Amino acid sequence: MAQPKYLTGDSAAINEFIDRFDVFLLDCDGVLWSGDHLFEGIVETLELLRSRGKRVVFVTNNSTKSRQDYQKKLTALGIPSDIEEIFASAYSSAVYISRILKLPEGKNKVFVIGESGIETELRTENIPFVGGTDPALRRDITPEDYGKIADGSMLDPEVGVVLAGLDFHINYLKLSLGFQYLQRGAKFLATNLDSTLPNSHSFFPGAGSISIPLVYMSGQQPLSLGKPSQAMMDAIEGKFQLDRARTCMVGDRLNTDIQFGVEGGLGGTLAVLTGVSKKEHWEAKDAPAVPAYYVDKLSDLRGARL
Repeated sequence: MAQPKYLTGDSAAINEFIDRFDVFLLDCDGVLWSGDHLFEGIVETLELLRSRGKRVVFVTNNSTKSRQDYQKKLTALGIPSDIEEIFASAYSSAVYISRILKLPEGKNKVFVIGESGIETELRTENIPFVGGTDPALRRDITPEDYGKIADGSMLDPEVGVVLAGLDFHINYLKLSLGFQYLQRGAKFLATNLDSTLPNSHSFFPGAGSISIPLVYMSGQQPLSLGKPSQAMMDAIEGKFQLDRARTCMVGDRLNTDIQFGVEGGLGGTLAVLTGVSKKEHWEAKDAPAVPAYYVDKLSDLRGARL
């Protein structure tokens, strides 16, 4: 298997790399920032790409924020953006449920395990939902709850989908309700299956860690609507009308970002070493994907010859 080309410090190679693509799909956590810490030189790097006529699309698996939330974060960090340049897993999930998934009549509600970003995007697609940030579910389960869940009186009969994302308030009650809906035939979807989330120069449980108990309980695997799911790639291609051969996926994680670009048949993939995956990860025999290029950090692209 061909090894990725190292671009850092090679201005001619960086210049050639940038010229090869019209669209850059950029992961956010671990590429642009870690938590609320913006990596050095990011604003100038994006300005460079745009000044050379490149289209930038922010593609993130983090479902806790809506596209509006992400735009606010980008603005606060000094990154100009348009809401139509943002494609997050919460939005991808809402689009899939409203436009692709054919739910039976009377089973059109979604039980959400996740934060407000999912709820906002479901509302934009006029999808009814329960759960999510409902304060009534942010508590310990009670003996009375067991009986009501078991006999179905605590369940909404119109729920046809369980959608699991990153949930900062996950608890036994939510998992019990989600499991019962799955037992009664609800479709099992996940915004993404990331095992971890980079934040504050460290790592924390990701959305995939939230859905694992339901996988273990139900014996079912959810359909993921985030990277590396090709359902997300198809939605991005349809929305932006991009040429895959002239598109590059930029990310820090091999089993989401880089695999997403490779399986999607994109013209290239660029790994950055400011997040999860490191050089030794793609050199391993069991690497899920190998990038075509890599840099120490995204701002190294500023070394392009103008």
